[in-house]
Formats: sequence, C-alpha cells, structure tokens
Amino acid sequence: MARIGHNVSLPERARRIRRHALRMGEVQGQGYIAQALGIADVLAVAYFHATTYRPDDPEWEGRDRFLLSIGHYAIALYAALIEAKIIPEDDLETYGADDSRLPMSGMAAHTPGMEITGGSLGHGLGIAVGMSLALKRKGSRSFVYNLFSDGELDEGSTWEAAMSAGSYKLDNLIGIVDVNQMQADGPSLGVLNFEPLGPKFEAFGWFVQRVDGNDIDALVDAFDKARQHPHAQPRIILCDTKMAKGVPFLEARERNHFLRVEPQEWAEAIRIIDAGVTA
Repeated sequence: MARIGHNVSLPERARRIRRHALRMGEVQGQGYIAQALGIADVLAVAYFHATTYRPDDPEWEGRDRFLLSIGHYAIALYAALIEAKIIPEDDLETYGADDSRLPMSGMAAHTPGMEITGGSLGHGLGIAVGMSLALKRKGSRSFVYNLFSDGELDEGSTWEAAMSAGSYKLDNLIGIVDVNQMQADGPSLGVLNFEPLGPKFEAFGWFVQRVDGNDIDALVDAFDKARQHPHAQPRIILCDTKMAKGVPFLEARERNHFLRVEPQEWAEAIRIIDAGVTA
C-alpha cells in the first residue's frame, strides 16, 4: 500500500517512465511523446513519493486520486502506471490498438488507475473540485491531485473551478500545471498570455508554488509543502517543464506538440535514455 519506490531512486523512476513512454510511442510511430518526456519527473515524484495507492487494488477507497485532465497525455500516465505496477508492462505493446486497455487518449472505463476520461480540455479541475468536496463530506483524508496543462488555462471552465476551489477552501486538492509553453496552435503565451500565473491563483485563494518541473529535489519539496500546508486552501504546483526532456534531438525540434519519429530515431532515443541515471 501507499507510496512505493524506497528501493529505487526517483531519478531512476523518471528514467523508466520515459523509457516506457518511448516504447509505447514506437508502437505507433508517433504521438504526444514530447509531453510524456517532459512530465516524467513530475509523475515519478507524484507516484513514488507523494501519492497513496495500492497497486493491486486501483479502486481502493482510501487512495489518493490522481486525475489526468489532459487526455492526450495518456501515454505519460500509462508509463507511470506501468512503473507503479498498476498496469502490466506487457500492455505497452498494445498501445493505441483496437480493444487495448491503453487507448491514445485516456479513458477511465478502459484503464486501471485512470480516474477520469480526459476529453475536451478544461474539464479536469472542475471534476477535481467535485471529487474533493465529496471526499470531504465523507470524512476522507485522501488528496485529489489534478494534472492539467498550460493550454487549459485558456479555458474559462478552469478559472471557474479555480474560483470554486478557493471559495470552498478545498485543502485536499492539489493542482499541478505542466507549463511547457507549447500548445497545438504554437507557443502558449502567443496563443493567450496567462502570466503572471502565480498571482492569479493566489488571488483565487490558492497556496501557490512554482518550480522547475524537471528538478526532482525541487518537486519533492513542493509536493511535501503542498500536502503539509497548514491553512484551509487549495494548493497548486506550477511546473515549468521542457518538452521532450532527456532526448536532446527531440528537445531541439521547433514544433514538438505532436511528434512523428522515424524508426531508427526511436532506437536512438531509447539508447540515450538507457545511458542515463540508474538506481
């Protein structure tokens, strides 16, 4: 039960998450792999330091809930769920196939450990607010984590949910924003400028931290402070991440929201990741 990974370092967990994601991407030859590589450090800290769950019982009532609002990031969450042993590693070979438990966009009905279906963007935080309210009324001590993207900051529903969370003083809600500065239509700030982001959430009554989302030590500290914050208010961690982190030739691609990768490039990307940190 609970947080696992004490015998394996968090950097190694992140490396394995990246590797699982690359192997799934190779199955289809394309996908949202840059986002998966960028958010891997956040997922490693979330699943192997901060979140309470039972790998053999994904629907255990006492678990923390981890909501993926960004449905197209499913490949990243699958990689974390595989590393957490909630999903068998062999399943990654079926990624995106008909009748697979790992569809290309996250669907709660298909995948163990997938709490919500991430369809149209901007819905996750609203669901998280409702879930947090329900858990509080049941007397649960579980946290609700909601991972969403900087692109979802363009959606009015996100800010309505943020205002609601502050109004209800949801101290069991921890938001995580992947600020990777890229959307389908181009650089995030060129689509709609959401800065200054921290003061906006503070104005809605949130406890705000902003960290380098690829710095594991900083992430551990931020998750600990979010869980232990003594005041009755929702908490948010703004994570500045680098798209395709860990694979330099993919990092360098100018438009990497959706990547098409040549067969030989998958092997090279995995080789680079395999040359990285070990336990």
